[in-house]
Amino acid sequence: MAAAKKLMSVKRDWRERDVRVVLVALIIAVATVATIALFANQLQRTLVSSASSFLAADRQLEAENGKPVPSGWIDEAQTRGLETGQMIKFSTMVFGENGFQLVSVKAVSDEYPLRGDIEVQSDEQSSRMTVDAGPEPGEIWINPRLLKLLELEIGDSLEVGNLELTVSKLLIREPDGGFRLSSLAPRVMMHVDDVGATGVVQEGSRVEFVYLFAGDERLLENYYQWLEPQLEPSHEWESVRDGETFSRSLERAERFLLLGGSLAVLLAAVAVAVASRQYALSQRDTVALLKTLGLTGGGIGRLYLRRLALWGVVGIAGGLAVALPLFWMLVRLLSDVLERPVDFYLAPSALTPALLTALISLFAFAYPPIRRLQNVPAMRVLRAQPGESGREVLPDIVIAVVAVFGLVWLYAGELTLVVSLLGGLALLLTVLALIGWLMVALLRRVRGGGNAWRLALVGLYRHRQASMAQMAVFAMTLMLAATLVLVRSALLEDWQAQLPENTPNHFLINIAPDDVASVETFWAERGVRLDTVYPMVRGRLTALNGQPVKEAVSKDERINALNRELNLTWMAQLPEDNRIQEGQWFESNHAEGVSVEAELANKLGLKLGDRLTFTIGSEKVTEPVTSIRSVQWDSMKPNFYMAFPPGGGLTDMPATWITSFHLDESDKMLLNAFSRQYPTVSVLEIDHIIKRIQEIVQQVTQAIEAILALILAAALVVMAAVVSATLRDRQREGALLRTLGGQQLLLVRSTMLEFALLGFFAGVLGVLAAEMAVYALQARAFEGEFRWHWQVVLSVPLISALLLAIFGRWQLRPVLNVSPMLLLRRLE
Repeated sequence: MAAAKKLMSVKRDWRERDVRVVLVALIIAVATVATIALFANQLQRTLVSSASSFLAADRQLEAENGKPVPSGWIDEAQTRGLETGQMIKFSTMVFGENGFQLVSVKAVSDEYPLRGDIEVQSDEQSSRMTVDAGPEPGEIWINPRLLKLLELEIGDSLEVGNLELTVSKLLIREPDGGFRLSSLAPRVMMHVDDVGATGVVQEGSRVEFVYLFAGDERLLENYYQWLEPQLEPSHEWESVRDGETFSRSLERAERFLLLGGSLAVLLAAVAVAVASRQYALSQRDTVALLKTLGLTGGGIGRLYLRRLALWGVVGIAGGLAVALPLFWMLVRLLSDVLERPVDFYLAPSALTPALLTALISLFAFAYPPIRRLQNVPAMRVLRAQPGESGREVLPDIVIAVVAVFGLVWLYAGELTLVVSLLGGLALLLTVLALIGWLMVALLRRVRGGGNAWRLALVGLYRHRQASMAQMAVFAMTLMLAATLVLVRSALLEDWQAQLPENTPNHFLINIAPDDVASVETFWAERGVRLDTVYPMVRGRLTALNGQPVKEAVSKDERINALNRELNLTWMAQLPEDNRIQEGQWFESNHAEGVSVEAELANKLGLKLGDRLTFTIGSEKVTEPVTSIRSVQWDSMKPNFYMAFPPGGGLTDMPATWITSFHLDESDKMLLNAFSRQYPTVSVLEIDHIIKRIQEIVQQVTQAIEAILALILAAALVVMAAVVSATLRDRQREGALLRTLGGQQLLLVRSTMLEFALLGFFAGVLGVLAAEMAVYALQARAFEGEFRWHWQVVLSVPLISALLLAIFGRWQLRPVLNVSPMLLLRRLE
């Protein structure tokens, strides 16, 4: 028993190279996954916090029925530790000494904004500045264009209903300026305590009460669970994820972070699998000796379970010791990139994937071969390496697949991501099996000699099992790394395509039909090109197949589009950024049907042929669904849930027209001339929203670069671990060749060629599998168009060949620098 304890001592294991490889792989795996998980969580919180400024809060509660919500709702929020604020929005006429103008009023409380800040000017000549509170009672802040339209000066009085307010600042930008086609410009801001004195808001007035909430996400979710049963159809609880303008970009960024973390989990599992399996196989002789000393198979199993648990604890502790300082450095880097302080937040839940990745990978890949060794007779283990039939290895493969699937599913929680990645891996392994069969058939005929190419080919055949295993791991690693690179490139290209340099940043709303031609002429004469001008009719969806729509739709669905009027239009041509998913677009000689936006159609459970009834004023229009289309809401162009054909059900309805256009900051004063000539046309300025989205996209880009660097570093570590798995055998062969008179140059060339061939074929397979995975991810998870990335397809195999050739040269260092006899003694 004393001899058995000595054989299984920690000190003895620590002296073994395979144990150190396992520990290094564990430490790197835990460090990589933990760092990415922590950083992704931090980045997600930072992005959501930054994006929350679109609402001036973390959540908004809108009451569109013209009535304030019960005061008990606000008291409950404050009791739960949430910050609260209030806004009242309405439209009215304001009067100055030299004229009057229809404006959109936002009355805010002292707490506004809870998130973000307000950009103002003290006068037209002063520089812009940011403030964290709205106007004081008795003051009003106005849009700079209103200053020109009413010929006002800072300090003048402006009448809002019965109240006279002092113009104290110019309102440049609000954090929640919003992007709603029902909004009117120009905007003015006043204090909420002054609203009553204006006499503007009366019973039945068209007014919107908005309540702001900010605080911990868990507190907000708990509060909403308490609030939801009390909400009426006219109440809307909104987060930044509900906004059409930004939610899709944020969702794509979060999906990329999930993808990055999932790839880190897979790479870590591969690294631990390679190293731990090598450790397990190296224990054959030890297991045999333990059996000869009287230990039973069950006792040996328990010994190794404790040993693996010990290595797991050491690897996890070491990995966290590396991950936490690295995470802190990345947060500091993120703060420098964003040019503002970022709160350091350590989420314990983000460490779970790292811990489970290490432990599950260790036990799923290392323990099965040890478990099988328990059943091998001691003498057979001592005489030779035990053979393994396919039937014996099959359970290991099943365990490995289930473990990897479970790890990625646990981390991502996204079926599309898991299926795309593992589907690509399955296809890759299938092709590898075919290539392995072909390689064995072709290389069997190659004979050795003094030529480096012959030695390289013979080496591939002699190590065919190890070569195939290495090629499989190399190809998987390259596939995962290339997938991340390709998706990152596709994401950034899509974002940049959505917000090009000339993205429309102004909307013209409520254009009278008789003014459409003259409005186009006005801007054309000034060198500004308008986008397509669309008619717009306001109407409600009231019935589905003759049944009231709220009865026909599942009660589990909370669909805001059913609680308000929709913007309806008719158009002959499908907008270039819309895509038909079902049905077909209107034919030129057909004047019936309606095209429905895909997400709304999915929520309503619509299918082709369903008949929708719309109430427009006192009129009703019923049309069948002829197509379902996707809409790119973040294109900053007019988009519509419902589109009718020209000459269809909307043709005789009263309509106004809408369009968008790009206007440089230096040409802003053209808006004043336009408003004087067309006072009934509303101008909606969204340039500040576009600027904020571009800033957030830049933040995501920087984060993606950081995560990509970590993933590529992990990929290099995996490749090094795989190469080192056969280090001892290859060094022994190199020493024997030198003993037999082989020249150093021949050894170097043949080994580098052997690894270069492995790297090239692995690169080809990996990048093709990556393109397949990207195709699935682009089509399903990121809602983008797939394109072949020829620059990556052509470059990755060459880079892979070069890297593995360098690794092969690294393996030969002891062979070239130490005498063959001494090296052979060390390896025995």
